[in-house]
Amino acid sequence: MKPFAPGGKFGKNSKTKRPKRPKRVEAPKACRFTKENLFEVDYRDINTLQRLVSAQGKISSHKRNGTSAFYQRQVAVAVKRARFLALLPFLGE
Repeated sequence: MKPFAPGGKFGKNSKTKRPKRPKRVEAPKACRFTKENLFEVDYRDINTLQRLVSAQGKISSHKRNGTSAFYQRQVAVAVKRARFLALLPFLGE
């Protein structure tokens, strides 16, 4: 009699492997600052900065925004300056 193999059909000792899930592939988003031919992100442009900050007040990642690394660094500095000058809240509402 064989010992009990834990895990059923796809257990540790079985030779068949569980089929992998297909990876979710999204089309890369184009950077909005590159489209608009801006060179510098302005801390006084609150409408643009509010789109890049979540409801909790966190700066969104470049994967979510679609901004390039060059502009994402500028966005982080601009949001921090706007918070310091009370143009943007530190915490969300």
